[in-house]
Amino acid sequence: MSDDDIVTYDFNLTALLKINDLNTRRVAEEKKRLTIGEYFRILLQFLNLAPNASDAIKRFAGDVSQTKDWKIIRDIIPLLNEMRCDRHIPDLNAIRNACERGDHRLAAFHAEKIDQSFKNLYTQIMSARIAKETDSSTDEDATLLSCLGALDEKEAGEKLLVLTVDDSPAILEAVAAVLSSKYKVFKLPKPTMLVNVLKQMKPNLFLLDYQMPELNGFELVPIIRGIEEHKDTPIIFLTSEGTVDNITAAVGLGACDFIVKPFNPDQLREKVAKHIAR
Repeated sequence: MSDDDIVTYDFNLTALLKINDLNTRRVAEEKKRLTIGEYFRILLQFLNLAPNASDAIKRFAGDVSQTKDWKIIRDIIPLLNEMRCDRHIPDLNAIRNACERGDHRLAAFHAEKIDQSFKNLYTQIMSARIAKETDSSTDEDATLLSCLGALDEKEAGEKLLVLTVDDSPAILEAVAAVLSSKYKVFKLPKPTMLVNVLKQMKPNLFLLDYQMPELNGFELVPIIRGIEEHKDTPIIFLTSEGTVDNITAAVGLGACDFIVKPFNPDQLREKVAKHIAR
């Protein structure tokens, strides 16, 4: 057994579970044999790279980046995938791709979007780390799943809210039929009523139709992002036109994903579960 096998890097698991961007539960569900020690080592790898990555993002935002900066971004993306920190990945990929094409303006746009939220993620994970290391051996049978039981009872009584905006009653009913067993679904057929509706509720995710007669999905995004509480709320587009141009435009506006209509129910459930913010 190597030294690495008997070093436990202690984190406060309760604190980790409260970090919205850190989908500890999803990691546990996807990697049932992942031990706590292994997961903590992934977090430590992230903490080792995060300060340089945060500095790189700031330089991108100020359009003073260097070649090494996009390489740091490239290196940190796989770790975020391992941690299931999905919210930052689209923008980091966009920064990397824009740099490789020499499009500094687009890189700056995406860097500005995530500069502060990435720092917040790094700070929260750092705060969850207990400042000592011990040489006691890890319990190799202790999985992350065994540490998530405390959340199950609480979450069972809480349903997150999905607000779906579509001028088609059939689509609204279809979305509700697929999602209502796990989420509260509010169906809004008139996009012009969105601002008034958001005064009464705080959705955890938006599903927006791309094409509507009064206000289309693209026009709704800046309205949503203009509300402080929803600057980072996930937005998924429902579109019958899944072209590259439409997808690129949607991501550029701040959407985190898209679903082509007519949608597959399993795909809808999967993408909502992936992006919804608690």
